[in-house]
Amino acid sequence: MNPTADTETASAPARRVPRPRADALRNRERIVSAAREMFVEFGPQVPLDEIARRAGVGNATLYRNFPERSDLVHEVVVSVTARTTEQAALAAAEEADAFEALRRFTHAAADERIGALCPMLDGTFDKDHPELLAERARLEEAVQGLVDRAHESGRLRADVAVGDLIVALSQLTRPLPGGACLPDFDQFVHRHLQLFLDGLEAPARSVLPGTAATLETLRRRDAGEAC
Repeated sequence: MNPTADTETASAPARRVPRPRADALRNRERIVSAAREMFVEFGPQVPLDEIARRAGVGNATLYRNFPERSDLVHEVVVSVTARTTEQAALAAAEEADAFEALRRFTHAAADERIGALCPMLDGTFDKDHPELLAERARLEEAVQGLVDRAHESGRLRADVAVGDLIVALSQLTRPLPGGACLPDFDQFVHRHLQLFLDGLEAPARSVLPGTAATLETLRRRDAGEAC
């Protein structure tokens, strides 16, 4: 046994894992932001070179960060899911009125255009990726909390559940065929969401057909169908 070698080993500094440079992180964020915008505008098959151009980076930078289109699609879906969860948390923390918190979140989620994610969740997309499942669980928990608070306050009609809200958001924020011909589409998204939210308030003005859609209802269906 060599005590000197043991002492040298114990005193040797731990090897540092190099952290990405700040400019590299900024480039990655710019790519993801540009991809999100262009996926909404043109669909998930938009040329990657066009995404690089909008992000203001070279093609090599894009491919270094995202070697395959599926890698970029995955990152966009995870990013939008995480940002939407943050909006739910902010609404819950900053709005004293439970229904106003729900209303604020719904409009903020619309600005994230979560419905535009649906065309990306095709048969080749890994919907069971651990990172995505974790983000989806966080989002579901946050939105369920908003709905539960609104129910407890008596402001949200009793015959709707969190799944009703999620499906409506997905449908109303999904780009329409030929939507480029419709000026200021976002204006209509928020107008129609407001009409929807007015219909969620108690007391109920009608009897809804069917049963409330819960998270379990959505989980039993294919994610593509739920969108």
